[in-house]
Amino acid sequence: MLRSCYIFVLFCFFTINILIIESRSISDDTIETILSDPLNDNHRKLLHTFTSYRHRFEQSANFKALRWTLGSQKTSGLCDLCDLGVPVIRLLLELNQTSLIDEVVNTFCREYILLDENVCRGAAYEYLGAVFQVIELTSFTNKQLCALAFECQPQRDFPIFNWNVTFPDKPKPTPQPPQPPSPDSPKLNILHLSDLHVDFSYKPGSQADCSQPLCCREGQPVPSHKGAGFWGDYRNCDVPFWTAEALLKYAAEIEKVDFIYYTGDLPAHNVWNQSRTDQLYSINTINNMLATIFPNKTFYSAVGNHEAAPCNLYPTPNIRTDNISWLYETLADNWIKLGLSNDTRDSILHGAFYTTLIRPGLRLISLNMNYCTSDNFWLIINATDPLGQLQWLIQWLQYAEDHEEKVHLIGHQPPRSCFAVFSWNFNKIINRYENTIAGQFYGHAHSEELMIFYDEINRQRPVSMAYIGPSVTTYSYLNPGYRVYTIDGDYQGSSFWTLDYHTVIMNLTASNMYNQTIFLKEYDARDAYQMENLFPNDWNNLIQRLENDIDGPLMGTVYQHYTKSYEDGSRCDHNCRRGLICDFKSARSEDPHACDSIPPFN
Repeated sequence: MLRSCYIFVLFCFFTINILIIESRSISDDTIETILSDPLNDNHRKLLHTFTSYRHRFEQSANFKALRWTLGSQKTSGLCDLCDLGVPVIRLLLELNQTSLIDEVVNTFCREYILLDENVCRGAAYEYLGAVFQVIELTSFTNKQLCALAFECQPQRDFPIFNWNVTFPDKPKPTPQPPQPPSPDSPKLNILHLSDLHVDFSYKPGSQADCSQPLCCREGQPVPSHKGAGFWGDYRNCDVPFWTAEALLKYAAEIEKVDFIYYTGDLPAHNVWNQSRTDQLYSINTINNMLATIFPNKTFYSAVGNHEAAPCNLYPTPNIRTDNISWLYETLADNWIKLGLSNDTRDSILHGAFYTTLIRPGLRLISLNMNYCTSDNFWLIINATDPLGQLQWLIQWLQYAEDHEEKVHLIGHQPPRSCFAVFSWNFNKIINRYENTIAGQFYGHAHSEELMIFYDEINRQRPVSMAYIGPSVTTYSYLNPGYRVYTIDGDYQGSSFWTLDYHTVIMNLTASNMYNQTIFLKEYDARDAYQMENLFPNDWNNLIQRLENDIDGPLMGTVYQHYTKSYEDGSRCDHNCRRGLICDFKSARSEDPHACDSIPPFN
């Protein structure tokens, strides 16, 4: 009888974990409709949400709207079930009865019809060992673990999530907002590449609507549905190698760039079935291609969450059963081959973060943002400034301030994707060194986004800008793209602030139709948004214009660029637009008042 109770509780627990994490914002009516008509195109797109993992859904502007709409609602039922499941798992681990857990997982993967069985089993094999170890080793209570899994309570409510960075005993200089340079001053151009996600198993004509998180790899298309396009597919597919190569060759030929920011995520999205060998093959092959296409350019690289195997899991030094040195050794070799100086090697081997001078007066700091996100389960054991990265960042920003250097920060995940305590501490650092930090550049979102940092005291005063660049991959429902920033410099006293940028996309529909690559400059930022400059005040003024006419054409243009012209503004309603603006204003996760000024949801 006791065994049956355990099985029942665990089965419910795993069902809720899989289903709710992926789709908690979809209504019961929608779920019922999907199941009754699964071949409907719209329903098929939503069904992929269930069978995928969280990343894809979180990029949807409609999800952003739903998240903010539902932010104040309680999910007490889910939290109660979680509180019931975690103690059972802990007890079984203590009794060394993991075979019972395996039995439940196998039953779940076999019986749960919304999940591909191979994906389910593969994901369980990849992640359950780490999950069990975290549950065994963490000092968190059941309640705290469930708070992480289901956002039952704000993370900052728990003492264990409260820690603070330490600043040098030096007063903050008087803020000096950037000023426009003279029109004829020298400029630098930076190519930004992110989220290549090259699928070496991509097969033109294969099934693009499948039950797995990543399609376009095998099988025949469903009747009345087209197979995967030769150059790529908007559906849940990554980009083939030849398409990524064509895009990069076009950039090398057309764009006159001085150096390249390269913000991670090289492997494909088959995260349930990846090995270290697979990841190293992707990293080495793609970086060799880049070195060939851009032989005389320096790449300033950051590591993505997908480079690890399993994906997202970056162990900290206190984890004895796993290490990440295999990856960091390869990254150090590759990044130095792509132009970094040899003196960055030790820092890369330590934590895949480093600093270097790009030009006299301009310092680059590359951060490993995998040490800030809840998707990295190892951080649940100890999330307090893993590897001392934030203290290291403060030390170098202070060095730059003392030596009158400007700093560009690059990383993969933007800080709003981090644990709340990390992102709030990060925000303090940006505030303290606002005169020094001239730009921030991230990836991860796949869509085109931006993020404004505000003064912690005067919440109306913008202090810093972060740009979230477009992905090379099509995953999901996006055109492939890249971005080029024009920045002030290189001369004595340069501000090194971004003055303008443009985005280039491959029109995937036209490319597949005419069987040749078709590229176009999607837009120039200053022209598209009628901005005098791209300084924090200018972006804040744009946000205010969007808030005052949230249903107007300019917000529609912003949404179109957000999707890299896959959709136009008519596909984003009032709530979708509100959710998008809210993200632009939210540099801190779990910031309850960041979006108070935006017109309410309908």
